[in-house]
Formats: sequence, C-alpha cells, structure tokens
Amino acid sequence: MPVSPPVCDFGATAPPFSLPDTTGRMVGLDDVAGPNGTLVMFICNHCPYVQAVIDRIIRDARDLQELGIGVVAISSNDAEMHPQDGPLAMKIEAEMRGFTFPYLYDETQSIARAYGASCTPDFFGYNGTRELQYRGRLDASGRNPAPADARRELFEAMSQIAKTKEGPREQIPSMGCSIKWKTP
Repeated sequence: MPVSPPVCDFGATAPPFSLPDTTGRMVGLDDVAGPNGTLVMFICNHCPYVQAVIDRIIRDARDLQELGIGVVAISSNDAEMHPQDGPLAMKIEAEMRGFTFPYLYDETQSIARAYGASCTPDFFGYNGTRELQYRGRLDASGRNPAPADARRELFEAMSQIAKTKEGPREQIPSMGCSIKWKTP
C-alpha cells in the first residue's frame, strides 16, 4: 500500500547527520549543504516508486547542484530484511547510475526518524539557512513514470527556494513505499 508523507512543516530546521557513504566515508549535513539550499532525499534501491523516477531524480539533482543546491540521498531501509537496500547494493546502484550526490546509509534509522521520513521517495527541501521549504513530490509520477513532459515540481520548488529562500505554499506530497523499519 503506498504511503504519503505529511505536508511541509515550513521553517523546521534540518536535523544534522553523519552517515557513511558508499565508500565508507562519513558525510554530514555540513558537507553537503549548498549555499542556496539543500535537498535531502530518502530513497532506496528496490522501491518501484523510486525506480520509476530514478533517472529524473538524477537529472534534477544535477540541475539543482548547478544552482548552488546541495543534494544528498539516504537509504534507511532495514538491510537485513531487504539486502538490496544495503551498502553494497547502494554502491553498485550509485556507480551504475552515475550519482552526482552522496548516497548514505542510515543503519540505525535514527536520521529517517529525526526527519520524519515516511516513504521512498521522500523529499526535504531546505533554504540556505536550513529551514524546510518543500516536502512535496518529484512530479506527477507514481508507481509508473509520468509523461516525459510532466511538470518538474521538485526542481521548480527548489529553484524558487534558491532565488527567494521560500518554497511554494501549494505542494503535493510525494507517494511511495513505506520505509522498511526494523522490528524492535
């Protein structure tokens, strides 16, 4: 059953993190934050919603980085239950697809909880002072990609944030697979 996150909590501060990337190097929020904003994405390898748009995510990340927006992806799924979302598979995915942003593994799931992430993909767009301004979808895609000419909602919102420090007030939540939480 698809999950949809809550609406944007405008002004919420980006929680700090320090997580290993696909090479084992620790990467923190300060390392990825851009002068004009930061996009924190919760994704994973196996989710059909992510796989339907991964090429668009990569395209938009590259275009946003050119605007001075830092971009990072985090996988928080339980890799014991879903090994395809673990560090080795993440490294293969990032290399195969040519990610231009760090892909981090949140083994304890504490960062997903700190952000309030609920699904993959889940997008958190912050301005240059790390205040949340966007918690919407990439575009009209769902389990299948939207038409190639679909409005680039995430890119447009983050471009607006880079210019004005504020996100659009009308946002449509993302939709995807629930994060695969560890059982206590």
